[in-house]
Amino acid sequence: MSGVNEIRSAFLNYFAKNGHEVVASSPLVPRNDPTLMFTNAGMVQFKNVFTGVEKRPYARATTAQKCVRAGGKHNDLDNVGYTARHHTFFEMMGNFSFGAMPGEANASPYFKALAIELAWGLITKEYGLPKDRLLVTVYHDDDEAVELWKKIAGFSDSKIIRIPTSDNFWQMGDTGPCGPCSEIFIDQGDKLQGGPPGSPDEDGDRFLEFWNLVFMQYEQVEPGTRIPLPKPSIDTGMGLERMAAIMQGVHSNYDTDLFRTLIDAIAHATGVAPEGARKASHRVIADHLRASSFLVADGVLPSNEGRGYVLRRIMRRAMRHAQLLGSRDPLMFRLVPALVREMGQAYPELVRAEPLITETLRLEETRFRKTLERGLAILDEETRDLREGAKLSGETAFTLYDTFGFPLDLTQDALKARGIGVDTDGFTEAMQQQKAKARAAWAGSGEAATETVWFAIRERVGATEFLGYDTETAEGVVTALVRDGREAEAIAAGETGLAVFNQTPFYGESGGQAGDTGLVTGGGLRARVTATEKRLGDLFVHHVTVEEGTLLPGQAVELAVDHERRGTVRANHSATHLLHEALRLVLGDHVAQKGSLVAPERLRFDFSHPKPLTEEELAQVEDLANKLVLQNEPVVTKLMAVDEAIESGARALFGEKYGDEVRVVSMGTHRGGERAGKAYSIELCGGTHVSRTGDIGLIAIVGESAVAAGVRRLEALTGDAARRHLSAESRRLRDVAGLLKAPVDEAGERLAALIEDRRRLERDLAEARRKLAMGGGGTGEDPVRTISGIKLMARAVSGIEMKDLKSLADEGKKRLGSGVVAIVGVADDGKAGIVVGVTEDLTARFDAVSLVRAGAEKLGGKGGGGRRDMAQAGGPNGADAQAALEAVEAALATA
Repeated sequence: MSGVNEIRSAFLNYFAKNGHEVVASSPLVPRNDPTLMFTNAGMVQFKNVFTGVEKRPYARATTAQKCVRAGGKHNDLDNVGYTARHHTFFEMMGNFSFGAMPGEANASPYFKALAIELAWGLITKEYGLPKDRLLVTVYHDDDEAVELWKKIAGFSDSKIIRIPTSDNFWQMGDTGPCGPCSEIFIDQGDKLQGGPPGSPDEDGDRFLEFWNLVFMQYEQVEPGTRIPLPKPSIDTGMGLERMAAIMQGVHSNYDTDLFRTLIDAIAHATGVAPEGARKASHRVIADHLRASSFLVADGVLPSNEGRGYVLRRIMRRAMRHAQLLGSRDPLMFRLVPALVREMGQAYPELVRAEPLITETLRLEETRFRKTLERGLAILDEETRDLREGAKLSGETAFTLYDTFGFPLDLTQDALKARGIGVDTDGFTEAMQQQKAKARAAWAGSGEAATETVWFAIRERVGATEFLGYDTETAEGVVTALVRDGREAEAIAAGETGLAVFNQTPFYGESGGQAGDTGLVTGGGLRARVTATEKRLGDLFVHHVTVEEGTLLPGQAVELAVDHERRGTVRANHSATHLLHEALRLVLGDHVAQKGSLVAPERLRFDFSHPKPLTEEELAQVEDLANKLVLQNEPVVTKLMAVDEAIESGARALFGEKYGDEVRVVSMGTHRGGERAGKAYSIELCGGTHVSRTGDIGLIAIVGESAVAAGVRRLEALTGDAARRHLSAESRRLRDVAGLLKAPVDEAGERLAALIEDRRRLERDLAEARRKLAMGGGGTGEDPVRTISGIKLMARAVSGIEMKDLKSLADEGKKRLGSGVVAIVGVADDGKAGIVVGVTEDLTARFDAVSLVRAGAEKLGGKGGGGRRDMAQAGGPNGADAQAALEAVEAALATA
């Protein structure tokens, strides 16, 4: 057992046998920590469990957590590919014990002794690591851990190193849970440089730390003051890539089986050997392929800000190294199948998202190659005279970034091989405004940070019980009132505020569905609910305006949702489910919801797709969805365990946080094909829906547009709104048919024929005007005269497009054979254009540019441009057309 997949499975199975719940990796976009851009450690999804904010039905857990460190304070991007163990994407295996009070269900927490015993059993028995090569560190005053290591592992004092620094003491922050650590090391042999931890040469590679056990036993109430936790916990983290390197007897993570497979695929695709001068490029591409693919699978798409910008940087750094390997065509998307084969079994989201990952990488690399070409050309020009040790100016680096989309780290990476740096201070100064703007726009990650007042209320009154799936009216008791950000004693008539009830039928805005509105009444009270939202996940907050009486804490009230508005919202929400499935059937399995708006008047649905939908595709989607409406089958809702729901085929939105039980909403039935008889749409959804698909009435798609790269948007109407829209469209069509004096079904052909007739007439009219303009207008006046022995054709015309003046001048030159042509065209708005043409035999004597400028001056214009044989200008004074021609004649006479 030494393969990466075997090591991962063995870890999870070992802790499962020892009473741990195997918990799936949470998404890379965290939902419970607003300070993090990406999930960067195994404990992130359990943070609220450790702090007591969240309860789970188990006290022991184990995970293989996917992590990314490529943005913010945890940023390993610049080192990736050049060291043995730095990665943007990595897997952190861990086991956890959450302190529990005696008598709680499934309460089997453990602490230091069992944590050490379990760790020792895994690494020496399951993984078979040699005991004589293992050693540990402990926090310097953790005598308990020292004695336990001696007892369990039989270590002597020389194998247990006391560390007095923060390296062996973990803290969540300045305050909160904290505790000492014990890190496990392996001696990789004296062929490698370095000393044991705590020694002057500890930074060498000989002694490698691979597992950190955190004993969370204190709470830091203020800097310097700690008190024991009543329920101590365990949090551990083992890097899967490091453990694989140890067990496979290699010193670089990139030499493990998983990376070798990816690197071999890169070598095969590029024809460049994986060892040698371009070794780092192979490693960068392999690492960044993993990070990019997993981020896309978890709902992140490349963009110019936030998480999307970090993803774009990762992608483009890999694509730059693909170019260094000589790859002429986009490379990364061709490597996705190799990654899915290696990791798809452990992470099925990779398999589900493979088409989207592939297309996203292909499009991004196609775009980036154009950027790269421009940026590298400028970079070569600017650094041509720089020698090793010199620095590229920060201003130039900023220009590359600002004008050509060339990230700073890519510029640094491109210059690294030549030993040239970048003036980062200068770059930072140039970027100051943009960074300030980006910081202001960045709102953290996961669920939005909430005002302190809501934490206090939630702690005191508990969650709101939502009754709105089954009823639109209910009784409730006021549990809290808030005005101006503070708890209030009352909200009187004429005032607005926020109200919380112990139970409510009002749906709180979430999942794209708008919150409910309605009335609160009782005992002389009448208050209007103008919006409802959720705070802290399960606290329903009602925006109220009191019209009569006073709203008071503890007051019993009647709550009534606006029935008509709720009905339209339900129809629109159910329609999004049908449209989602229809899009997948028409476009492919890569389609995934990227956002939605379910409002009473309309619905909006954003989804992943790389290009606009054709009219035929839109019609197919609309037809499929409406066929399901006409089935008029019941909408079935079930409560299921998450795993069971996913296994049943329910579609989960990647990145959404689901509880242990979820609502699974099923609609319609497939009538034919491989899925005949199976549910048409099955999704995890907490929103409100119609009872039967027929309640939707009708679905009409009214718009399709782009939202961002790789994301499209459908807008649609349902029910009466859709009927009114289509009726109005029909009336407009009948009106058009009436004007055309044609049956409705022939209106299109008749209109097309009329348009073609109009175009023909316009062409004929333009030609007639041209002939009239060049033929003297039927006045008998000859437009050609001789000036100083030179023929001059001078005409003022109207009704001629300005763009046609040059062709008239060319025609005049042909007619003269030798001479000068001057034509002034007067537009309907009174402005004028002038063109002067000189035949080839006279260009040595006369310059059309000088002549046209003389005429333009009379038209109130300035300048004019062209060649010696043809020039054009314009001016606002069309009434002076004749004066302009006379000015040309005078200039010709004196030339």
